[in-house]
Amino acid sequence: MLKSTQIKTEIPGPKSLELQERRKKAVSAGLGTAIPVWAAEAEGALVTDVDGNVFLDFGGGIGVLNAGHNHPKVVEAIKEQAGKLIHTCFYATQYEPYLELAEKLNEIAPGSFEKHSFLVNSGAEAVENAVKIARAYTGKPGVLAFENGFHGRTLLAATLTAKANPYKQSFGPLAPEVHRMPAPYPYRRPSEDWFEAFKRSLSNVDLTMVGCAIVEPVQGEGGFHPWPKRDLEKLAAWCRENDVLFIDDEVQSGFGRTGKMLAIEHYDVEPDLVTTAKSMGGGMPISGVTGRAEVMDHVHVGGIGTTYGGNPVSCAAALAVIEAFEEDNVLERAERLGERLLTGLKEIQHNNPDFVGDARGLGPMAGLEFVTDSASKTPDPEGTKRVVHHALENGLMLLTAGGYGNVIRTLMPLVITDEQLDEGLAILARAVGEAASEK
Repeated sequence: MLKSTQIKTEIPGPKSLELQERRKKAVSAGLGTAIPVWAAEAEGALVTDVDGNVFLDFGGGIGVLNAGHNHPKVVEAIKEQAGKLIHTCFYATQYEPYLELAEKLNEIAPGSFEKHSFLVNSGAEAVENAVKIARAYTGKPGVLAFENGFHGRTLLAATLTAKANPYKQSFGPLAPEVHRMPAPYPYRRPSEDWFEAFKRSLSNVDLTMVGCAIVEPVQGEGGFHPWPKRDLEKLAAWCRENDVLFIDDEVQSGFGRTGKMLAIEHYDVEPDLVTTAKSMGGGMPISGVTGRAEVMDHVHVGGIGTTYGGNPVSCAAALAVIEAFEEDNVLERAERLGERLLTGLKEIQHNNPDFVGDARGLGPMAGLEFVTDSASKTPDPEGTKRVVHHALENGLMLLTAGGYGNVIRTLMPLVITDEQLDEGLAILARAVGEAASEK
């Protein structure tokens, strides 16, 4: 079993380059790729490419692999379920794994009230259905979405997403009744009273027509911004006072990413609806909407549904992920990991004060924001690319985020060993130092 990085070729290697040439003739050019190598196999926190290079994975399939690559429980559950039943469509013929997963999600979601769940395929699909359900219950079409938020790429989800390029560019017209609100950004607006800014923005909105607000407790694609506790709790209270449903988007921040099963558990908030996806399936496509039973049940029969949603094999994988969390103390491991990780990132910031503007996060969902200098705080996306490049050459896979692409985010599997984490942080520190010297 491999335990650390092993680089045998230049990156990308010859086999990856050969596959890249084949791709050009077969795959849409509109599909971007962040890391220019081709994976062959993976285990835990390590990925081996087609050239035999072994990388530490700090990207985790963009937050899908909190339980690790090819977790044995997940692999076995997939094999066992595939040998019994692969598909019927729950709408046509029901099966028990769907029911079992719904019961588990109802237990996981916070709130002392009765909850019901509905399963679909992707984070964007969960988000769109959560908004549909909220509109059906409230009779109000308006949605409040926030700066730096990311909620998916389908039409309504892309409208809810803040960043225009590349997610909205050339795809209009977008969905109506979405109102963009300010979001806290302590690094760039440290003295702002966010709630006052929020209330000012509401002067442009007909609140009698707003049915829900959707929030990521830790904004992912937007730059790994944890909402300040006071601000998120004020928003939840405002929603209650104004009969606006609070939708908690846990697609990236859920399933242990912040050291809790759901990031909202760090706050004194009981959301009306919760969306889950990504790491819930351990690599299999599945997502869910969980919420107050009276809200979930208000939709007319047949109003929500999907052919593949809650596929038996995907449900089995998700149940195995939950079992791994329960039996392998993954959340306890995640909490310790978060402490070690943020300490390491703060040290990198301290050693590069004119390049690393901010090191922030909640648990092991943390990031570094890169700037041209500490005084102006001008975003430095080119410097960030150099960090990613140098890290990859030395065996560390990284992903960027943020409105300018100037944030490196950490989404390593939570099963990463202490030795692997230390190795990854050392590679990252060297890569930041090299990129800083090239400014």
